[in-house]
Amino acid sequence: MDEAEKLRWPFSDGSVTDLLGARSLHGSPDIKKRLQFHSSLVQKLALEKEMEGHTGCVNAVAWNSNGSLLISGSDDTRINIWSYNNRELLHNIDTGHSANIFCTKFVPETCDDVVVSGAGDAEVRVFNMSRLSGRRPREISMEPAAVYQCHSRRVKKLAVEIGNPNVVWSASEDGTLRQHDFRECSSCPPAGSANQECRNVLLDLRCGAKKSLADLPKHPLALKSCDISSVRPHEILIGGSDAFARLYDRRMLPPLSSCQTKTKPPPCVKMFCPLHLADNKKTYLHLTHVAFSPNGKEILLSYSGEHVYLFDADPDSTSSVRYTADYVREQSFLPPFHKVPAKEHSKQRKILVNTTSRKLFGVDMCRKFMQVAARALEMGKNLMRGIDACNEVLESVGPDIDDHMMHDFLCTRAGLYLKRKWKNDVYMAIRDCNRARNIDPTSYQAHLYMSEALLQLGRLREAFEYAEAVNSLLPPHSEFRKQVDDIIKRVASAELEKNRTDQNGNAKADTHGKLRSLSDVLFRSDVSGSSSQEGREDSDYDDEMELDYETSVSGDESRDNDQGVLRGSLSFRFHQREDQINEDACENGSTESAHIDDSAFQPDVAIDMEQRYVAHCNVGTDIKQASFLGDQGEFIASGSDDGRWFIWEKKTGRLIKMLAGDGAVVNCIQSHPFDCTVATSGIDNTIKLWTPDANATSMVAGPELDVLSAIENNQRKLCRNRQILLPFEFLERFRMHEFAERFECAQS
Repeated sequence: MDEAEKLRWPFSDGSVTDLLGARSLHGSPDIKKRLQFHSSLVQKLALEKEMEGHTGCVNAVAWNSNGSLLISGSDDTRINIWSYNNRELLHNIDTGHSANIFCTKFVPETCDDVVVSGAGDAEVRVFNMSRLSGRRPREISMEPAAVYQCHSRRVKKLAVEIGNPNVVWSASEDGTLRQHDFRECSSCPPAGSANQECRNVLLDLRCGAKKSLADLPKHPLALKSCDISSVRPHEILIGGSDAFARLYDRRMLPPLSSCQTKTKPPPCVKMFCPLHLADNKKTYLHLTHVAFSPNGKEILLSYSGEHVYLFDADPDSTSSVRYTADYVREQSFLPPFHKVPAKEHSKQRKILVNTTSRKLFGVDMCRKFMQVAARALEMGKNLMRGIDACNEVLESVGPDIDDHMMHDFLCTRAGLYLKRKWKNDVYMAIRDCNRARNIDPTSYQAHLYMSEALLQLGRLREAFEYAEAVNSLLPPHSEFRKQVDDIIKRVASAELEKNRTDQNGNAKADTHGKLRSLSDVLFRSDVSGSSSQEGREDSDYDDEMELDYETSVSGDESRDNDQGVLRGSLSFRFHQREDQINEDACENGSTESAHIDDSAFQPDVAIDMEQRYVAHCNVGTDIKQASFLGDQGEFIASGSDDGRWFIWEKKTGRLIKMLAGDGAVVNCIQSHPFDCTVATSGIDNTIKLWTPDANATSMVAGPELDVLSAIENNQRKLCRNRQILLPFEFLERFRMHEFAERFECAQS
């Protein structure tokens, strides 16, 4: 590797020496916050301690407010409390839950004596540690101070408000977000009971999900995660079984209600979703985690079968891109620029160059980055390094470089995306092409790569139009003529193949929503059968079949289960692209669907992403977290299905660390409130603590080739066909309800 390939733009937090020098000269009251997760420390993170104490997968970890204690919840239905000072287990609490614990928290302002847990048995339990008299034993079997049984499905996430010791919020897959006030009642009857009238429903979203931004919110939204802003505690963020994260202002919500009757979902303040996912009607796409940044101005979303995305949530910001369903369709195909003479095109490009800004920012350094990116694009190798080189310039100094340089980097990165073909890279290429065309509407490079992107998506007519536009924009003897001719030939070939398969009836067989044979269930194949879909990701386009294994832990049925065993059922659902069926999600009460007046429906507005973080794999579990590291939140971390966890620089999306954190899957990542320490957990029975080590290398996984190999393997998992191969014995075990609760650990 030459010096140019090793080139890296400095981290945004600078060097520790500069930081300490600035403190000595000018003073810096936030020096501790800026040093907590400084880049020099993050690059040195290594495993310090592996803490044993659970006998099942550890699904939740959380610090107390001063960082002296760590609490964890597990499939063994026990809560463990650990000492941060000596890294030892203090208490092992038998909670009495009958299913996996998915979430647990310290309740603020209670001297860490009150803890709360939520589990797969649909219960929320509160424990008061101060009730223990004398010396506290390590293993505790204690009665809960309160038991809330009003949810009808699994409780996946709890939220607490800083400074509020009286209230906790629970998000459940039954589609409700409930507010439990310890001052009002200490328990409630099970969901579905005759006297079950708990008026604690803050959000009823049993008819709140959308399959696309243009759809009415009429589908059941199974809540997977929620978070409360530490800066503006009236803001609450939720995510669930669709692609949209919703931000609500609790002050604007209607009074607490019962779930006996289904209500129309209240309007949210903001909705967040990457633009390219807003029209994705695939039922498998859902959020596994939502989180506010420490300053409350940004949010982080982690998707199942997708990447991690950063969004601007600052109420005073005007820079974030807001879009409607119409805008999504427009951006997916902006008409090409036709019939512009090559001379005029050249003149326009010269006007766009801003020579003064070139002198102000390291032009030579930017040129070196461009050399790395251009070499990767030309050779078709080291594509990730080439994309990183473009990111270094576009994300670090993008607003300050001149339009000419910005255009060239955008087009180069688009070309690299189209060659790499990782999950949704084609949409990132279209995004870059549109930005380049905003700078120069007659850019032949942008039109060329847009044509290639549309061809990869199987949109042949649009791809041909862009290729024709490139011909009109190119100089007479341009070297790009060969690429344009190649695209036109591939479009013609794909169109011919498409017509042939249409005539044979293979590609357009009427199989939507129909099960022709058991083999259609056991061996699902790509029904497109057309080479016109060249390069596209099968899991992003095929009509969906859902295989749903659901543990029966709701209502009275779950109370009859044997201890430690979850009853289950296997069901198949078939969905067409234009699904007009309104699923009834109301499990407790009225069976009438909530009617939404189409005429009164206002088009929703969503906020597009600011940054994407790529390397991990999130398909195996639906409790996988993505977190901001430290009080400054300048770094992003996420677990992965390959047993590793990844750290990116927030601003640039640069991957700076990859660590082996579990034998199978890393789910939970929580940084210490004040120290440069991270706690992780997953399928293993242990909790791991990570701290800086002077001997740690920049990439723990070893040589760069191994790092790239691991990342590419994760991308293959994300992009591969959603094939189902179930032997008869497997189906029979589902039918006989013989799966134990441990199945939830690595659900796929």
